[in-house]
Amino acid sequence: MPLYNFTAKALNKETRKGRRQAENRKVLAQELKQEGCFLISATIESRAPKFKNYLPKIRYVALKEKLLATRNLQVMVAAGVSLPRTLEILSKQTKSKYFKDCLKEMREMILKGTSFSEAITKFPKIFPEIYASMVKVGEKTGELDKVLGILAQQLERNYRLRSSVRGAMMYPAVILSAMILIGIVMMIKVVPQISKTFDELEIELPAITKAVIAISNVLAEKWYLLILGMIFLFLFSYFFTKSKKGKKAIDRTVLRIPILSPLVKKINSAYTALSLSALVKGGVPIILAINIAADSVNNVFYKAALQSTAKKVEKGEKMSIVMAEYTDLYSPLFIQMLQVGEETGQTSEMLEKLASFLEEDVDNRTKNLSTIIEPLLLLLIGGAVALFAVSFVQPIYSIMQGI
Repeated sequence: MPLYNFTAKALNKETRKGRRQAENRKVLAQELKQEGCFLISATIESRAPKFKNYLPKIRYVALKEKLLATRNLQVMVAAGVSLPRTLEILSKQTKSKYFKDCLKEMREMILKGTSFSEAITKFPKIFPEIYASMVKVGEKTGELDKVLGILAQQLERNYRLRSSVRGAMMYPAVILSAMILIGIVMMIKVVPQISKTFDELEIELPAITKAVIAISNVLAEKWYLLILGMIFLFLFSYFFTKSKKGKKAIDRTVLRIPILSPLVKKINSAYTALSLSALVKGGVPIILAINIAADSVNNVFYKAALQSTAKKVEKGEKMSIVMAEYTDLYSPLFIQMLQVGEETGQTSEMLEKLASFLEEDVDNRTKNLSTIIEPLLLLLIGGAVALFAVSFVQPIYSIMQGI
Protein backbone atom coordinates (compact mmCIF):
# COMPACT_ATOMS: atom_id res chain seq x y z
CA MET A 1 0.00 0.00 0.00
CA PRO A 2 1.59 3.33 -1.04
CA LEU A 3 2.39 6.05 1.46
CA TYR A 4 1.14 9.52 0.47
CA ASN A 5 2.42 12.95 1.53
CA PHE A 6 -0.74 15.03 1.29
CA THR A 7 -2.00 18.59 1.67
CA ALA A 8 -5.68 19.16 2.47
CA LYS A 9 -7.99 22.04 3.34
CA ALA A 10 -10.39 21.86 6.30
CA LEU A 11 -13.85 23.45 6.40
CA ASN A 12 -12.48 26.21 8.63
CA LYS A 13 -9.94 26.96 5.84
CA GLU A 14 -7.09 25.54 7.93
CA THR A 15 -4.35 23.87 5.85
CA ARG A 16 -3.52 20.35 6.93
CA LYS A 17 -0.42 18.39 5.92
CA GLY A 18 0.49 14.81 6.75
CA ARG A 19 1.46 11.29 5.71
CA ARG A 20 -0.98 8.40 5.30
CA GLN A 21 -1.21 5.00 3.66
CA ALA A 22 -4.06 4.45 1.18
CA GLU A 23 -4.86 2.10 -1.70
CA ASN A 24 -4.91 5.01 -4.14
CA ARG A 25 -5.43 8.76 -4.39
CA LYS A 26 -9.22 8.39 -4.62
CA VAL A 27 -9.43 6.39 -1.38
CA LEU A 28 -7.22 8.95 0.35
CA ALA A 29 -9.54 11.77 -0.79
CA GLN A 30 -12.58 9.88 0.53
CA GLU A 31 -10.97 9.28 3.94
CA LEU A 32 -10.05 12.96 4.28
CA LYS A 33 -13.55 14.02 3.16
CA GLN A 34 -15.04 11.95 6.02
CA GLU A 35 -12.83 13.97 8.40
CA GLY A 36 -14.10 17.25 6.97
CA CYS A 37 -11.10 17.95 4.74
CA PHE A 38 -10.68 18.29 0.97
CA LEU A 39 -7.59 16.88 -0.71
CA ILE A 40 -5.50 19.49 -2.55
CA SER A 41 -2.38 17.53 -3.47
CA ALA A 42 -0.88 14.08 -2.79
CA THR A 43 2.43 12.55 -3.79
CA ILE A 44 3.62 9.00 -3.22
CA GLU A 45 6.61 8.92 -0.89
CA SER A 46 9.68 7.35 -2.47
CA ARG A 47 10.47 3.84 -1.23
CA ALA A 48 14.07 4.02 -2.41
CA PRO A 49 16.43 2.61 0.23
CA LYS A 50 18.29 5.18 2.25
CA PHE A 51 21.25 4.75 4.53
CA LYS A 52 19.45 6.31 7.45
CA ASN A 53 16.70 3.67 7.17
CA TYR A 54 19.23 1.06 8.30
CA LEU A 55 20.05 2.98 11.47
CA PRO A 56 18.27 1.87 14.64
CA LYS A 57 15.32 4.07 15.60
CA ILE A 58 15.64 5.86 18.91
CA ARG A 59 12.43 5.15 20.79
CA TYR A 60 13.16 7.23 23.86
CA VAL A 61 11.81 10.57 25.05
CA ALA A 62 13.63 12.44 27.80
CA LEU A 63 11.71 13.19 31.00
CA LYS A 64 12.42 16.91 30.58
CA GLU A 65 10.84 16.89 27.11
CA LYS A 66 7.72 15.12 28.43
CA LEU A 67 7.54 17.67 31.25
CA LEU A 68 7.65 20.63 28.85
CA ALA A 69 5.07 19.01 26.55
CA THR A 70 2.71 18.40 29.49
CA ARG A 71 3.11 21.99 30.72
CA ASN A 72 2.33 23.38 27.26
CA LEU A 73 -0.55 20.93 26.83
CA GLN A 74 -2.09 22.05 30.12
CA VAL A 75 -1.80 25.75 29.22
CA MET A 76 -3.38 25.31 25.77
CA VAL A 77 -6.21 23.04 27.00
CA ALA A 78 -6.99 25.56 29.76
CA ALA A 79 -7.07 28.32 27.11
CA GLY A 80 -9.66 26.38 25.12
CA VAL A 81 -7.46 25.22 22.24
CA SER A 82 -8.73 21.98 20.66
CA LEU A 83 -6.69 18.81 21.30
CA PRO A 84 -5.85 18.19 17.60
CA ARG A 85 -4.58 21.77 17.26
CA THR A 86 -2.68 21.47 20.55
CA LEU A 87 -0.96 18.23 19.51
CA GLU A 88 -0.06 19.75 16.14
CA ILE A 89 1.63 22.70 17.90
CA LEU A 90 3.45 20.36 20.29
CA SER A 91 4.71 18.19 17.42
CA LYS A 92 6.28 21.29 15.85
CA GLN A 93 7.94 22.33 19.12
CA THR A 94 9.49 19.00 20.15
CA LYS A 95 13.03 18.11 19.06
CA SER A 96 12.68 14.33 19.29
CA LYS A 97 11.77 12.78 15.92
CA TYR A 98 10.14 9.80 17.65
CA PHE A 99 8.07 12.03 19.96
CA LYS A 100 7.11 14.23 17.01
CA ASP A 101 5.81 11.23 15.03
CA CYS A 102 3.89 9.92 18.06
CA LEU A 103 2.17 13.27 18.64
CA LYS A 104 1.17 13.43 14.97
CA GLU A 105 -0.22 9.90 15.14
CA MET A 106 -2.17 10.78 18.30
CA ARG A 107 -3.62 13.79 16.49
CA GLU A 108 -4.78 11.58 13.63
CA MET A 109 -6.38 9.13 16.09
CA ILE A 110 -8.28 11.91 17.88
CA LEU A 111 -9.53 13.31 14.55
CA LYS A 112 -10.94 9.84 13.81
CA GLY A 113 -12.89 9.84 17.09
CA THR A 114 -10.48 8.19 19.54
CA SER A 115 -10.38 9.73 23.01
CA PHE A 116 -7.21 11.38 24.28
CA SER A 117 -6.73 8.79 27.04
CA GLU A 118 -7.09 5.90 24.56
CA ALA A 119 -4.58 7.53 22.20
CA ILE A 120 -2.11 7.86 25.08
CA THR A 121 -2.33 4.13 25.90
CA LYS A 122 -0.94 3.34 22.42
CA PHE A 123 2.42 4.79 23.49
CA PRO A 124 3.29 3.22 26.89
CA LYS A 125 7.02 3.88 26.42
CA ILE A 126 6.34 7.63 26.44
CA PHE A 127 3.28 7.92 28.66
CA PRO A 128 3.26 5.61 31.71
CA GLU A 129 0.07 4.17 33.17
CA ILE A 130 -0.22 7.01 35.68
CA TYR A 131 -0.49 9.46 32.77
CA ALA A 132 -3.24 7.56 30.92
CA SER A 133 -5.26 6.87 34.10
CA MET A 134 -5.26 10.50 35.22
CA VAL A 135 -6.13 11.80 31.75
CA LYS A 136 -9.05 9.35 31.64
CA VAL A 137 -10.32 10.72 34.96
CA GLY A 138 -9.88 14.28 33.65
CA GLU A 139 -11.95 13.48 30.57
CA LYS A 140 -14.76 11.95 32.66
CA THR A 141 -14.91 14.85 35.13
CA GLY A 142 -14.38 17.59 32.53
CA GLU A 143 -11.28 18.86 34.38
CA LEU A 144 -8.58 17.78 31.94
CA ASP A 145 -6.62 21.02 32.39
CA LYS A 146 -6.55 20.53 36.18
CA VAL A 147 -5.38 16.92 35.83
CA LEU A 148 -2.69 17.91 33.33
CA GLY A 149 -1.50 20.53 35.83
CA ILE A 150 -1.16 17.83 38.52
CA LEU A 151 0.70 15.60 36.06
CA ALA A 152 3.07 18.40 35.10
CA GLN A 153 3.81 19.06 38.77
CA GLN A 154 4.45 15.35 39.38
CA LEU A 155 6.79 15.09 36.36
CA GLU A 156 8.66 18.19 37.49
CA ARG A 157 9.22 16.75 40.95
CA ASN A 158 10.31 13.42 39.47
CA TYR A 159 12.76 15.31 37.26
CA ARG A 160 14.23 17.20 40.24
CA LEU A 161 14.53 13.99 42.26
CA ARG A 162 16.23 12.11 39.42
CA SER A 163 18.57 15.04 38.70
CA SER A 164 19.75 15.23 42.31
CA VAL A 165 20.54 11.48 42.35
CA ARG A 166 22.33 11.58 38.98
CA GLY A 167 24.28 14.66 40.04
CA ALA A 168 25.59 12.85 43.10
CA MET A 169 26.68 9.83 41.02
CA MET A 170 28.31 11.85 38.22
CA TYR A 171 31.44 12.92 40.13
CA PRO A 172 32.53 9.45 41.32
CA ALA A 173 31.70 7.96 37.90
CA VAL A 174 33.96 10.47 36.11
CA ILE A 175 36.82 9.99 38.61
CA LEU A 176 36.68 6.18 38.45
CA SER A 177 36.49 6.18 34.64
CA ALA A 178 39.52 8.50 34.40
CA MET A 179 41.46 6.38 36.89
CA ILE A 180 40.75 3.16 34.96
CA LEU A 181 41.72 4.81 31.66
CA ILE A 182 44.98 6.16 33.08
CA GLY A 183 45.75 2.76 34.63
CA ILE A 184 45.26 0.98 31.27
CA VAL A 185 47.50 3.51 29.46
CA MET A 186 50.25 3.09 32.06
CA MET A 187 50.04 -0.70 31.90
CA ILE A 188 50.29 -0.68 28.09
CA LYS A 189 52.78 2.17 27.50
CA VAL A 190 54.81 2.88 30.67
CA VAL A 191 55.24 -0.49 32.41
CA PRO A 192 56.73 -2.32 29.35
CA GLN A 193 59.49 0.33 29.12
CA ILE A 194 60.39 -0.09 32.79
CA SER A 195 60.20 -3.88 32.38
CA LYS A 196 62.84 -3.76 29.59
CA THR A 197 65.20 -1.88 31.90
CA PHE A 198 64.82 -4.52 34.60
CA ASP A 199 65.47 -7.28 32.04
CA GLU A 200 68.71 -5.60 30.93
CA LEU A 201 69.89 -5.29 34.53
CA GLU A 202 69.04 -8.96 35.20
CA ILE A 203 67.83 -8.41 38.75
CA GLU A 204 65.48 -10.51 40.84
CA LEU A 205 62.10 -8.77 41.04
CA PRO A 206 59.63 -8.89 43.96
CA ALA A 207 56.41 -10.88 43.50
CA ILE A 208 54.23 -7.76 43.29
CA THR A 209 56.41 -6.31 40.51
CA LYS A 210 56.29 -9.59 38.56
CA ALA A 211 52.50 -9.62 38.88
CA VAL A 212 52.15 -6.04 37.56
CA ILE A 213 54.53 -6.76 34.66
CA ALA A 214 52.66 -9.98 33.80
CA ILE A 215 49.35 -8.09 33.65
CA SER A 216 51.01 -5.37 31.56
CA ASN A 217 52.36 -7.95 29.08
CA VAL A 218 48.93 -9.49 28.63
CA LEU A 219 47.33 -6.07 28.02
CA ALA A 220 50.08 -4.93 25.66
CA GLU A 221 50.41 -8.14 23.62
CA LYS A 222 46.85 -9.45 23.81
CA TRP A 223 44.88 -6.19 23.96
CA TYR A 224 42.00 -7.84 22.14
CA LEU A 225 41.38 -9.95 25.24
CA LEU A 226 40.71 -6.72 27.16
CA ILE A 227 38.17 -5.60 24.55
CA LEU A 228 36.50 -9.03 24.51
CA GLY A 229 36.47 -9.07 28.30
CA MET A 230 34.83 -5.64 28.45
CA ILE A 231 32.21 -6.68 25.88
CA PHE A 232 31.51 -9.89 27.82
CA LEU A 233 31.27 -7.95 31.10
CA PHE A 234 28.89 -5.43 29.54
CA LEU A 235 26.64 -8.12 28.04
CA PHE A 236 26.67 -10.19 31.24
CA SER A 237 25.80 -7.11 33.34
CA TYR A 238 23.03 -6.11 30.92
CA PHE A 239 21.32 -9.51 30.81
CA PHE A 240 21.89 -10.13 34.53
CA THR A 241 20.21 -6.85 35.51
CA LYS A 242 17.34 -7.56 33.09
CA SER A 243 16.65 -11.03 34.50
CA LYS A 244 14.28 -11.40 37.46
CA LYS A 245 16.84 -13.21 39.63
CA GLY A 246 19.57 -10.72 38.79
CA LYS A 247 17.37 -7.67 39.47
CA LYS A 248 16.21 -9.16 42.75
CA ALA A 249 19.78 -9.96 43.83
CA ILE A 250 20.99 -6.43 43.00
CA ASP A 251 18.03 -4.76 44.75
CA ARG A 252 18.54 -6.92 47.85
CA THR A 253 22.26 -6.09 47.94
CA VAL A 254 21.65 -2.36 47.53
CA LEU A 255 19.22 -2.40 50.47
CA ARG A 256 21.95 -3.94 52.65
CA ILE A 257 24.85 -1.59 51.82
CA PRO A 258 25.20 0.77 54.83
CA ILE A 259 25.85 3.99 52.89
CA LEU A 260 23.47 3.38 49.96
CA SER A 261 20.59 1.67 51.80
CA PRO A 262 19.12 4.79 53.53
CA LEU A 263 19.30 6.76 50.26
CA VAL A 264 17.65 3.99 48.21
CA LYS A 265 14.84 3.71 50.77
CA LYS A 266 14.27 7.47 50.73
CA ILE A 267 14.20 7.56 46.91
CA ASN A 268 11.68 4.72 46.58
CA SER A 269 9.54 6.17 49.39
CA ALA A 270 9.60 9.55 47.63
CA TYR A 271 8.49 7.99 44.33
CA THR A 272 5.69 6.15 46.15
CA ALA A 273 4.44 9.34 47.83
CA LEU A 274 4.74 11.38 44.61
CA SER A 275 2.76 8.89 42.54
CA LEU A 276 0.07 8.22 45.15
CA SER A 277 -0.45 11.92 45.92
CA ALA A 278 -0.84 12.79 42.22
CA LEU A 279 -3.17 9.86 41.50
CA VAL A 280 -5.41 10.33 44.54
CA LYS A 281 -5.55 14.08 43.94
CA GLY A 282 -6.43 13.42 40.29
CA GLY A 283 -9.41 11.25 41.31
CA VAL A 284 -8.00 7.80 40.49
CA PRO A 285 -9.50 5.00 42.66
CA ILE A 286 -7.18 4.08 45.53
CA ILE A 287 -6.61 0.42 44.53
CA LEU A 288 -5.71 1.38 40.96
CA ALA A 289 -3.55 4.20 42.33
CA ILE A 290 -1.53 1.78 44.49
CA ASN A 291 -1.01 -0.61 41.56
CA ILE A 292 0.15 2.25 39.33
CA ALA A 293 2.47 3.51 42.09
CA ALA A 294 3.99 0.02 42.19
CA ASP A 295 5.15 0.56 38.60
CA SER A 296 6.76 3.90 39.49
CA VAL A 297 9.31 2.39 41.92
CA ASN A 298 12.48 0.71 40.70
CA ASN A 299 13.18 -1.70 43.55
CA VAL A 300 11.44 -5.09 43.21
CA PHE A 301 10.85 -5.32 46.97
CA TYR A 302 9.00 -1.98 47.02
CA LYS A 303 7.05 -3.07 43.95
CA ALA A 304 6.01 -6.33 45.63
CA ALA A 305 5.05 -4.49 48.85
CA LEU A 306 2.75 -2.09 46.97
CA GLN A 307 1.17 -4.87 44.90
CA SER A 308 0.47 -6.83 48.09
CA THR A 309 -0.95 -3.67 49.71
CA ALA A 310 -3.35 -3.16 46.78
CA LYS A 311 -4.71 -6.71 47.17
CA LYS A 312 -5.30 -6.30 50.91
CA VAL A 313 -6.86 -2.84 50.53
CA GLU A 314 -9.24 -4.35 47.96
CA LYS A 315 -10.39 -6.75 50.70
CA GLY A 316 -11.25 -3.82 52.99
CA GLU A 317 -8.07 -3.21 55.01
CA LYS A 318 -6.66 0.30 55.50
CA MET A 319 -3.60 1.20 53.48
CA SER A 320 -1.68 2.56 56.48
CA ILE A 321 -2.27 -0.65 58.49
CA VAL A 322 -1.12 -2.86 55.60
CA MET A 323 1.97 -0.74 54.85
CA ALA A 324 2.91 -0.82 58.55
CA GLU A 325 3.95 -4.44 57.88
CA TYR A 326 6.81 -3.14 55.71
CA THR A 327 8.74 -1.11 58.29
CA ASP A 328 11.98 -2.40 56.76
CA LEU A 329 11.08 -0.45 53.60
CA TYR A 330 8.91 2.49 54.73
CA SER A 331 9.84 4.65 57.72
CA PRO A 332 7.51 5.14 60.73
CA LEU A 333 7.06 8.77 59.59
CA PHE A 334 5.70 7.58 56.23
CA ILE A 335 3.20 5.24 57.94
CA GLN A 336 2.13 7.83 60.53
CA MET A 337 1.48 10.59 57.98
CA LEU A 338 -0.46 8.15 55.80
CA GLN A 339 -2.54 7.12 58.82
CA VAL A 340 -3.28 10.77 59.71
CA GLY A 341 -4.28 11.43 56.10
CA GLU A 342 -6.74 8.52 56.13
CA GLU A 343 -8.23 9.58 59.48
CA THR A 344 -8.74 13.21 58.40
CA GLY A 345 -9.78 12.44 54.81
CA GLN A 346 -6.77 14.33 53.47
CA THR A 347 -4.69 11.45 52.12
CA SER A 348 -3.51 13.26 48.97
CA GLU A 349 -2.52 16.39 50.94
CA MET A 350 -0.56 14.38 53.52
CA LEU A 351 1.17 12.35 50.81
CA GLU A 352 2.09 15.54 48.99
CA LYS A 353 3.64 17.02 52.14
CA LEU A 354 5.44 13.74 52.75
CA ALA A 355 6.73 13.74 49.17
CA SER A 356 8.08 17.29 49.59
CA PHE A 357 9.84 16.30 52.83
CA LEU A 358 11.35 13.17 51.25
CA GLU A 359 12.49 15.12 48.18
CA GLU A 360 14.34 17.58 50.37
CA ASP A 361 15.79 14.74 52.44
CA VAL A 362 17.03 12.93 49.30
CA ASP A 363 18.59 16.16 48.04
CA ASN A 364 20.46 16.63 51.34
CA ARG A 365 21.55 12.99 51.45
CA THR A 366 22.92 13.09 47.90
CA LYS A 367 24.96 16.17 48.79
CA ASN A 368 26.28 14.42 51.92
CA LEU A 369 26.98 11.30 49.86
CA SER A 370 29.29 13.33 47.63
CA THR A 371 31.27 14.49 50.65
CA ILE A 372 31.57 10.87 51.88
CA ILE A 373 32.56 9.45 48.47
CA GLU A 374 35.25 12.09 47.84
CA PRO A 375 37.68 10.92 50.58
CA LEU A 376 37.01 7.28 49.64
CA LEU A 377 37.97 8.04 46.05
CA LEU A 378 41.13 9.80 47.25
CA LEU A 379 42.04 6.71 49.29
CA LEU A 380 41.39 4.50 46.26
CA ILE A 381 43.55 6.67 43.99
CA GLY A 382 46.23 6.84 46.67
CA GLY A 383 46.19 3.05 46.98
CA ALA A 384 46.62 2.63 43.21
CA VAL A 385 49.52 5.09 43.16
CA ALA A 386 51.10 3.36 46.16
CA LEU A 387 50.82 -0.02 44.40
CA PHE A 388 52.71 1.27 41.36
CA ALA A 389 55.26 3.01 43.57
CA VAL A 390 55.97 -0.12 45.65
CA SER A 391 56.10 -2.30 42.52
CA PHE A 392 58.79 -0.27 40.77
CA VAL A 393 60.51 1.80 43.44
CA GLN A 394 61.45 -1.28 45.49
CA PRO A 395 63.55 -2.91 42.70
CA ILE A 396 65.18 0.43 41.92
CA TYR A 397 66.00 0.87 45.60
CA SER A 398 67.57 -2.64 45.62
CA ILE A 399 69.74 -1.66 42.63
CA MET A 400 70.88 1.51 44.37
CA GLN A 401 71.85 -0.48 47.44
CA GLY A 402 73.94 -2.87 45.32
CA ILE A 403 75.98 -0.03 43.74
